[in-house]
Amino acid sequence: MITVTHRRYVPYSHAHYAGNLVDGAYSLGLFGDVATEVCIRLDGDEGLFASYDDVQFKAPVQAGDVLEVTATVVQMGTRSRRIAFESRVVCRGTGGSAAMVLPTPIVAVTATGTVVVPPKN
Repeated sequence: MITVTHRRYVPYSHAHYAGNLVDGAYSLGLFGDVATEVCIRLDGDEGLFASYDDVQFKAPVQAGDVLEVTATVVQMGTRSRRIAFESRVVCRGTGGSAAMVLPTPIVAVTATGTVVVPPKN
């Protein structure tokens, strides 16, 4: 199958809660971006997200984090692609402009989802 990975810095403008916490929808949006690349690579089309299931928020995401978001195709139908997603914190801000690479990434969000692509002509 195929795996696609993106990395993204989480800007402070996305913090919505005390402690510079970012809402869980931020990672879900990134899952949509990485799923789009999967569809482009496999099918030459951006595809459409049909559904998420088994979404699990496992650890907080904070402004100043660097997220690594991975999509792995786990099943392919005629037009559907079932994808496993994982969002990991690989760097974390430590105050001011200081930050560090985490020795072990923190799994923040996991999910599975289904995308659909147009029929082949």
